[in-house]
Amino acid sequence: MPLTRRHFLQAGLLAGAAPWLRARAAVAATASAPTLIDPRTLHAFVDPLPIPPVPRPERIARIDDAAVPHYRIVQRQVHAKLHRDLPPARLWVYGDSMPGPTLDVRAGQGMTVEWVNALPAKHFLPVDHTLMGSNKGQPDVRTVTHVHGGRTPPDSDGWPTDTRVPGQSQTYRYPLNQEAATLWYHDHAMGVARLNHYAGMMGMCLVRDAHEDALRLPRGEHELPLVLCDRLITAKGQLHYPVSENPKSPWVPEVFGNAVLVNGKLLPYMQVEPRRYRLRVVNAANGRFFRLRLSDGRPLVQIGSDQGLLHAPVDVEQLVLAPAERADLIVDFAPLAGKDVRLTNDGDPHGIVQFRVADSGRRDDSVVPDVLRDVPRLAASQAVRERNLTLNEYEHLSGLPMKMLLDGKYWHEKVTETPRLGDVEIWNLINLTDDSHPIHLHMVRFQILERRRFDSFAYRSRGTLRYTGAPQAPAPNELGWKDVAQAHGGMVTRIIVPFDGYAGRYVWHCHILEHAANEMMRPFEVRPRKA
Repeated sequence: MPLTRRHFLQAGLLAGAAPWLRARAAVAATASAPTLIDPRTLHAFVDPLPIPPVPRPERIARIDDAAVPHYRIVQRQVHAKLHRDLPPARLWVYGDSMPGPTLDVRAGQGMTVEWVNALPAKHFLPVDHTLMGSNKGQPDVRTVTHVHGGRTPPDSDGWPTDTRVPGQSQTYRYPLNQEAATLWYHDHAMGVARLNHYAGMMGMCLVRDAHEDALRLPRGEHELPLVLCDRLITAKGQLHYPVSENPKSPWVPEVFGNAVLVNGKLLPYMQVEPRRYRLRVVNAANGRFFRLRLSDGRPLVQIGSDQGLLHAPVDVEQLVLAPAERADLIVDFAPLAGKDVRLTNDGDPHGIVQFRVADSGRRDDSVVPDVLRDVPRLAASQAVRERNLTLNEYEHLSGLPMKMLLDGKYWHEKVTETPRLGDVEIWNLINLTDDSHPIHLHMVRFQILERRRFDSFAYRSRGTLRYTGAPQAPAPNELGWKDVAQAHGGMVTRIIVPFDGYAGRYVWHCHILEHAANEMMRPFEVRPRKA
């Protein structure tokens, strides 16, 4: 993956700087910035890894005359310790914890969820009233939930302005007519989603089906959700969200934390048996790309990505996950009986979570088959339309980004992407920036065709798409169905998208949440099938 300005900051390549200092270098330095903890001064691996609860449905509801489970999930403020030796932090969460409850549901059965806003009337993080959707007169505290990766009708998808304020709720229906996959949910309110999410509003949604059941993959207590995010944590144990030097426009283009939380804990541990485990990993960071390895050097075995199982398992020495991407992994702890191993990030051997392997355990009857699922690859010839869509970043004279756009257009401009239900299209994501952008399309799944370098100057000056390098095939672990594509700087990332599901309006956006908040989000509208 190309090294960009943001990756330079993320990877901490400021020569000789400690990780916690490097994190501070990546955010705006202001006189009012609080003292941040140095995670190295905390005792590592003293908190057990929290496992989010799986709620039971409150009652039976109906979707199109079918009986489905109904859940009621309350968004509220809580105080919880991020580490044993820190005071409780103020968090905004779904349910009672960060991350919120794990919705464990069946494909095709569907569910309804009432999302209840019981948050305080005042935000504790810095709202920028110059951002779209956050203008003066808009309430600072407002929420709308998006089940990321769900094939969801447009009126339940979490349209960014379909928000609720404290004391209100909304009930969404999720038919879940899709294959088994690792989905997740998070706030999607225009202008403040970056803050609500940073405050802790996220959770996992696991969709299962009969095909996956028959594979005999590790399950039950041997299947672990791992929701990863980075945060800036003050010496008082509180979340710190950085601001710019302009008090009238506190937005910053990117936020990278000085500590990595795993299921809401800093440096947790997990007792495991010497057998196979299935790890369901979500990158829930605002902007950080995680680079994950096992400390003993063994490869991770990836069996699934965003939209479900791969065709076959893939050995991955280093797993690069962009914000909002998911990975379904198998780790066999049997060779490590009586030892421990850590999951590490960015080559830091210290690790972000420790697995303590027991000397012995129960018999392992799980299986990782050579073939997981039929994933037919789409051919470019199947597309009825090809679109060139640019990723744009506009900089201030200081060199700092001040605006991001998709295809050079603002959110409020006329909808220009209007595929028809049932059509297959190719979207060429032409990245005119130096950064990698994780691009997410709502409702649909897609496949990555290729990436290719191009002449950026020729495109900017004449609109001519001239390639300067050979096509680069997607990595083996990118050959499954996706809903987030890493679009690297100076490259064209070509994705092929079947617009199956529902007609109506949806959005596509960069999943670096600070970018999406500052216009890097656009609507698209799926038109009904021809009569």
